[in-house]
Amino acid sequence: MQSWEQRGPGAAEELRAQHRRTPRPGTASLRAPQDTRHRPAQPLMSLLPMASQWICALATALAWGCAAASSSSFRTAAAPQDLHITDPGLLGSLDIEWKPPPNAQTFNDCTVKYRFEHHSAGDRDWKVIFTKKLKVRAGFDLSRIAEVRVQTLLEGRCTDGAEVRSDWIYATFQVPLQGKLESEVQNFHCIYHDWEYLKCTWQPGLLTPRSVHYGLYYWYEGLDHAVQCDTYVQEHGVNIGCVLQNLSQAEYKDLSICVNGSVATALLRPLYITLRLHNLAKPSPPEQLVVSMPAAQELHLAWTPPSGKTPSQCLEYEVQLAEDDGEDKASWASVSTQMETTLTIYRANQSHVSCVRVRGRTNIFCADQGFWSEWTQECFSVSRKEDKQLFILVPVILSLSSSLIMFMLIGQCKKRSPAGKPLHAPVGC
Repeated sequence: MQSWEQRGPGAAEELRAQHRRTPRPGTASLRAPQDTRHRPAQPLMSLLPMASQWICALATALAWGCAAASSSSFRTAAAPQDLHITDPGLLGSLDIEWKPPPNAQTFNDCTVKYRFEHHSAGDRDWKVIFTKKLKVRAGFDLSRIAEVRVQTLLEGRCTDGAEVRSDWIYATFQVPLQGKLESEVQNFHCIYHDWEYLKCTWQPGLLTPRSVHYGLYYWYEGLDHAVQCDTYVQEHGVNIGCVLQNLSQAEYKDLSICVNGSVATALLRPLYITLRLHNLAKPSPPEQLVVSMPAAQELHLAWTPPSGKTPSQCLEYEVQLAEDDGEDKASWASVSTQMETTLTIYRANQSHVSCVRVRGRTNIFCADQGFWSEWTQECFSVSRKEDKQLFILVPVILSLSSSLIMFMLIGQCKKRSPAGKPLHAPVGC
């Protein structure tokens, strides 16, 4: 039998392990015998965490699928139906109607609106109207094709607060045209003077005989029917213009106008146009312009808004100054103001303001565009400081010169008179 040293340290460890596995005599083993029938339970328990992960993933997928299924019907809204256009005979104001989408009754938790757009063929921009109604009246140039389109807008709980839009539906309208295009009036132009009266002018068409008779008709919301102009502007017996009064009810509304001509020998093409009065306004010039120089290099201007019906809060102004900075020619400088009727300008030392004038027009708060008024006057001259000093010195010098000449003439007269006799001074002495 080998000793522990002869077997080595590894052998000793092996013997100790064998000793532990061999039961001692008279003692029972403390380890219970293993039952191989229960071994499959250990792999099943190890699969439980993996199974729970699959169940969670499946539940998440089902939740997303249910959410998508519940909102999929409102990702796109149904378009309106049966869009059509009718002409009520109001000179270009057409009625446009449509029906709601087929499933509109299911949108209980959403607001249903419509985006309506329209223009006359050839126009670049579309005019937009948002409405909950199913009917709109809009103005068109009936000499061109009227084009409209409308779509449904959904927003609310049924769309999770997002705005959902439908596809567009389209419709067009055109009146039968009569006469040749060259027979239509030319250079039609309107100005709304002082927000008091509208003056429109035109020129006869190229193919129009001298015996033509023109008539202007107009309509705006509030009138029962189209009305004919009763104050015409004539040239050589032909109507070439019209003046319309009392149009305050038509402000900020579509004003539909038709200029039609009649002649016995031919059919003439009518002109249709839709106007907005506030975009045609032309005020009178500002009034009571006062220019002062409180300091050497400071110019103060003040004026009042024009009289009439032009709203003062709807005016902006432009001030022009002609500055002479030592050269032969004066240059114009412009300064704009918004509703202010006073302005202070600080000038350079060399500059000399020889002219000041002011004009006004409707500002962006009341109109998209407008016409400038005439200038306050041709020129409101401002003199230089040295010019004022010269203006004061010249009368003083002239007065002193006159007195000196008178004294010299009196002295000459006394020298010529005989002693003891009075001298009758000639005229002028």
